[in-house]
Amino acid sequence: MHIQAGARTDLGRVRKNNEDCYSVDDGLQLYILSDGMGGEAHGEVASQLAVQMVLTHCRQSANSRSTPIFGESSPDVSERTNRLASAIRLANRKVFETAASDAGHKGMGATVVAAWVEGQRMSVAHVGDSRAYLLRAGTLDQLTADHSLVAEKVRVGILTPQEADASEMQSVLTRAVGTNAAVEVDTDEQMLLVGDCVLLCSDGLTRMVTDPEIASTLLTSSSAQEAADRLVELANEGGGMDNVSVIVLRVLEKSEGFFDRLKIWKKYSG
Repeated sequence: MHIQAGARTDLGRVRKNNEDCYSVDDGLQLYILSDGMGGEAHGEVASQLAVQMVLTHCRQSANSRSTPIFGESSPDVSERTNRLASAIRLANRKVFETAASDAGHKGMGATVVAAWVEGQRMSVAHVGDSRAYLLRAGTLDQLTADHSLVAEKVRVGILTPQEADASEMQSVLTRAVGTNAAVEVDTDEQMLLVGDCVLLCSDGLTRMVTDPEIASTLLTSSSAQEAADRLVELANEGGGMDNVSVIVLRVLEKSEGFFDRLKIWKKYSG
C-alpha cells in the first residue's frame, strides 16, 4: 500500500493574511493541518506553532519509543494514536504559554487536525472545526465532529444542519488549541483500503464547497495534488471568504520497485 499526498493552502479572496498552516511528512506518513485564529493576536503564529510542535513530537516518538506521552493515554486506541493526541496536547501548551507571555499574542489559538498512517491503520486526532473525511467506494464520511457552537446545537437538535450552515455563529469554537491551559483531544482510527481517499481541510473549504462537490472532485481527479488544487479553486470560486487549506491522501497499490521486478523476472526465467 502506498500513500500519494497532495496539499495546498491559499489566502482566499477576502482575508489579508493566511492564518492556515500545514505539514506533509511523506517519510513518516504524518499529515497535519491547522487554522489559526486571533486576527491581530496573530493566528498565523498559533497555527505555525501548533503544526511544528505536533511534527517535532511525532518525529521524536518515532525515533524513540521512550519519548514520554503528554497527558493521559487511552486504552481504547493504539500507541501511535495516543502519541498523536499527546503531540496536540503539547502544542496546546506551547500556544497557550506563548500567548500568555506576550500581550500582542493574547487570545490567539488554532484548530488542529492530523493523520498518521502506519501500515493500514490511520490514526486521526483533532481539536476545533478543521475536518478529516474518508471517501470510500464513492461515499464521503466525515471522521471528525466539529468543536463549534453550531455543531453542538445540531447534535442536540436545537438547529438543523441547514440552519447551522446559515448561522452567523459558525466561527464560534467550543474547543481550540491554545485558548486554555489544557485541551481535550478527540481521536479516531481507521483501517485503510486501496482506493480510499482521505481529506484534511480547514473550514475555508467546507463553508464554500458542499460535501457532494468535495466527493465528486476527489473521485474525478487524476492525482492527490490535482484534487487539492481543484478543491482550493472551488472554494475561491464559491467566494473565498476565508483562508483555505487542504491535504489529500490517496491509498494506492504499492508500486513495484526495480528489485521486486528483478526477483519476479529471475523466478520465471530460471
